[in-house]
Amino acid sequence: MLFPDPSTTQRRHHGPVSSWRYWPSAGDVAGEPLPVGAVGGGAVGVGAVGAVGVGAEGPTVATAHADAVAAEPEPTRRLAPALTSPVKDDGGVEGGSVAGGIPVSGHVLGAERAAVAGAAVTLISLGGRQLGRSVSGGDGTYGVDAPAAGSYVLIASADGYQPQASTIVVAGDAPVSYDVLLSGTSGLAGVVLSADSGAPVAEAVVIVTDVRGDVLATGGTDVLGEFTITDLVPGTVTLAVNSPKHRPLALPVVIPGTGITRSEVELRPGAHMRGTVRGAGSPLGDALVTLVDAAGNVVATTTTDLDGAYAFSDLDGGAYTVIATGYPPQAATVTVSGSGLDDHDIELAHVGE
Repeated sequence: MLFPDPSTTQRRHHGPVSSWRYWPSAGDVAGEPLPVGAVGGGAVGVGAVGAVGVGAEGPTVATAHADAVAAEPEPTRRLAPALTSPVKDDGGVEGGSVAGGIPVSGHVLGAERAAVAGAAVTLISLGGRQLGRSVSGGDGTYGVDAPAAGSYVLIASADGYQPQASTIVVAGDAPVSYDVLLSGTSGLAGVVLSADSGAPVAEAVVIVTDVRGDVLATGGTDVLGEFTITDLVPGTVTLAVNSPKHRPLALPVVIPGTGITRSEVELRPGAHMRGTVRGAGSPLGDALVTLVDAAGNVVATTTTDLDGAYAFSDLDGGAYTVIATGYPPQAATVTVSGSGLDDHDIELAHVGE
């Protein structure tokens, strides 16, 4: 009968059985174990093995066939989990953040400091190696980790905005807070014309403000009256145009997500009025002149020069009232002594001066 050789220590999963021997059973003639043969490789096979008989010369082996014995399969090897971000030899992580680094966080903002969601924020070394990447949330927040103190480049980009690259400095182990402001890819262009003649208005000042009145961009018209404003974000803005010889004008403009919006602006020429204030037949200097429109609103105020002259410009056509006044009266209490000379000076001034 075939049994594994007890003299050979067999351990589970340490490879195939190396040798087998024939051990006589109770019905066989006692004797020394007979080697059958060494087996290598995967399955253990027993070749031509015969029955054992007893003769004068000792036990003999007659040829017989035995079934193959399969070896135990090798145990399954478990591999270490792969890193989601490849780690480079110099400690940087490509495609992710460095675990246990120094936090760099903040907000990605657009026009009017509105949060920009879905913006890609990447932290790279000064040599161009990617160290971390984040996507801003619904409130515009992002967060990456710097591997150590030093200078880095922070890149932010989002659909409909110009990409922005900024240099940040990480000092020590303290977290860094940094907000990124993105400008849009939309623009505003147009022409400024005179309403009465249709002629282009050159050297007009063009100002774009947001709904809160903050100035987003400024520009000017060329000799053809044309202007171009770039890097605007989508939304409603106010376009204001001013020219020295025309009345200023402001109008709302809707900026789309992409592309250039064209706008034609017509400025009405401003009326001018001038005159002289006289008192007792002589020009009266430093007199206060007030211009009031037909609704009783004060349009402008000015004071006369030494020759009594005044002027108003950039007026709409219509009826006005001109009010000229001198200095308001001044009153003071004075006490004089019984004899001698007492001094008392009086200074006249307009209200608010």
